Amino acid sequence: MRKVGIYIHIPFCKQKCFYCDFLSFCDKTESIDKYIECMKKEIKLKSNKKGFIIDTIYIGGGTPSVIDGKLIREVLETIRESFIIDKEAEITIEVNPGTVNKEKLMIYKESGINRISIGLQSTNSNLLKMLGRIHTYEEFMECFKLARHSGFKNINVDLMIGLPNQTLEDINQSIEIISNLNPEHISVYSLIVEEGTKISRDIEKGVLILPKEEFERKMYWTVKEKLANNGYIHYEISNFAKEGYESKHNMNCWNQKEYLGFGASAHSYINHIRYSNIESLDKYIDNISRWQIEKNKEVHEIQDIDSSKKEYMLLGLRKIDGVNITEFKNKFADNPIYLFRKELSKLAKEDLIEIDENSIKLTNKGLDLANLVWEEFV
Repeated sequence: MRKVGIYIHIPFCKQKCFYCDFLSFCDKTESIDKYIECMKKEIKLKSNKKGFIIDTIYIGGGTPSVIDGKLIREVLETIRESFIIDKEAEITIEVNPGTVNKEKLMIYKESGINRISIGLQSTNSNLLKMLGRIHTYEEFMECFKLARHSGFKNINVDLMIGLPNQTLEDINQSIEIISNLNPEHISVYSLIVEEGTKISRDIEKGVLILPKEEFERKMYWTVKEKLANNGYIHYEISNFAKEGYESKHNMNCWNQKEYLGFGASAHSYINHIRYSNIESLDKYIDNISRWQIEKNKEVHEIQDIDSSKKEYMLLGLRKIDGVNITEFKNKFADNPIYLFRKELSKLAKEDLIEIDENSIKLTNKGLDLANLVWEEFV
């Protein structure tokens, strides 16, 4: 039986963050109950207790914590009825401060959720307002303490760098405060300006100004150094963890493992096919209500062996430890050193990668210019 992950998409929010490009709705609360019913039906229709063992479940959004906790419990119960769940499965839910309370957290805990990911982004209240976040720093602190008191021993905190008006002092303050809370995992993402978002329009108008690239990189290395000094292992470009608390769900994705997505716009990767559900919430609900589930499916890629090998390199080079040469050989019966000799030679000459006895990984320069490395394997 194959180990497979599950992703659950909850596309509802109180307010759309100004930088967000993910599928989410702030004005369709009347659709929540029907959406969850349809998602449960989708899960049952794709039930597989003979071929798959589920080793990770990730509930993302949107803001999963904005809906009734009982609905999250129902979804997890349906997954357990439809699939075999590994006893050591990592089960994560994303939450935003201001949308959870003790009751919801207890429902999550009783439902088997063992990892909480809290979207903070910054401890600076002015930056939070600029990003369109619905919460304050104080509400984050309350949320974190509630999660701890509810028994969660694996908590991630999201932070952002490269923000307009953000200073090194802001970065240092955020890292110091969060490190003192001692979460098991910290994700630090650089702002990506997506077309069509409010923050993109404000930048185009000159209302907001992005920091220069050199300064954004200084932020990154400041974060990396300070988290290392506080006992966090840098294991992927944007992710830091206490030993043994690396995100299994994300690591599986970077190791090209398979996963099933449920819900509107949720992506899947099975049998070398990448596909997703349609983005239209109404069509997603209507198709499932009519038992026409296949109408929700949009195929994005059917991989051949060559594209699978390239993708494995691209994903693997997100990890700080890089691509394990032995594991590549075991998976593809091919040697990546020979197979990608032209690309690797070029990248090594440019000091973007280093190759040792059993790995291919980014150099410090490569961490700053990772997009140039990944382009070689697109």
